[in-house]
Amino acid sequence: MAHIAWLGKKNPFCGNVTYGLSTTHALRSRGHGISFIHFDTPAGSLGRSGEALTEVETLGDSNGGGPEVALPYLVKSQVYTIPSLGAQRELRESLERLKPDLVHASLTLSPLDFRLPDLCQQLGLPVVATFHPAFDASLRNLTAGTQQLTYQLYAPTLAKFDRVIVFSELQAEVLLRLGVRAERLAVIPNGVDTDTWRPAPATGAQAAASPELQELRQRFAGRRVFLYMGRVATEKNVEALIKAWRLVRPAGCVLVIVGDGPLRSALQTPGDEPDVVWWGYEPSLEQRVAFQQLAEVFLLPSLVEGLSLALLEAMASGTACIATDAGADGEVLEGGAGIVISTQGVTTQLRTLLPVLRDQPVLTEELGRRARARALERYTLEGNIHALEALYAELVPQGSLVA
Repeated sequence: MAHIAWLGKKNPFCGNVTYGLSTTHALRSRGHGISFIHFDTPAGSLGRSGEALTEVETLGDSNGGGPEVALPYLVKSQVYTIPSLGAQRELRESLERLKPDLVHASLTLSPLDFRLPDLCQQLGLPVVATFHPAFDASLRNLTAGTQQLTYQLYAPTLAKFDRVIVFSELQAEVLLRLGVRAERLAVIPNGVDTDTWRPAPATGAQAAASPELQELRQRFAGRRVFLYMGRVATEKNVEALIKAWRLVRPAGCVLVIVGDGPLRSALQTPGDEPDVVWWGYEPSLEQRVAFQQLAEVFLLPSLVEGLSLALLEAMASGTACIATDAGADGEVLEGGAGIVISTQGVTTQLRTLLPVLRDQPVLTEELGRRARARALERYTLEGNIHALEALYAELVPQGSLVA
């Protein structure tokens, strides 16, 4: 099996983190060796210079027993990372020491991204990139225009990677127009573990429900749950969802916002609002699974997207899904697997849809069934890993990929 040096993120929590941890866990379970390289400050290194941040540690529980490399950084957020001056040297020395068969970078929007292809070429290592930034190919809003600049900035560097993984044909078309050659691009959609993300047991089957789901059922008893799960930030357009909800106030329903972000304080009213619950950031996987199982409708009003993992998790959970056509999300739901709305006029569209969803539980049940079927058909983690291994086989001598 191959030894893969995975360059990615472990915190703060975001889609890139989920993608990296779930993918490397699955690869490791199939026998591949994983060395996880990420920006962090190792324990006991606070106050030390960049010169001291050069040790490779084996962190059994956090990395499944594989070696982990912590690169020094100056600033790290959900969106971007600014490395310390010594990070490039540390990365090079780590790769020389680890001697992987291949480097896979889940790009973290860092200046180091632009140096990685040349570094790997010097070391004789094939290098794969997964390019995550959200987009809207139609450029229908200012946020989409800003994201397009990110694609323009990255395109010349992406053209130097041996392969660039994107999540949809639409995203590939954007990069093709910017000069990345077709043979370098590989469309491998996100995938989710459909055994973890699955529909809830029937309400009467309490013994089969998780403790988290039982607790949520008690807390929201008698109310139908509409769910948003993700960052509360400009590009997610949660403001439009909140505005539509407050205009409609669907009787017997509650909107639960699971997530945090810079706009939460501006959107959350200081007084009591019984039909809107601001849950905040939820670190527990079991609790997030329970929320998706509890929810009748999942809402994603984004202005830009890549391919939302939260959307795929909702689909696999059998939750009716409403999403904008930003990024690849519309492509995921097309053909009846959910309801697709435009990124323009989100509040108006939701104001029309919310009463329909409230009054038609048979519709939401059918949409949930179709969403689950689509996830099983196209967006499983197992399918994602099969495609990834096939891509690796094109770049690594075949003997390294065989047990």
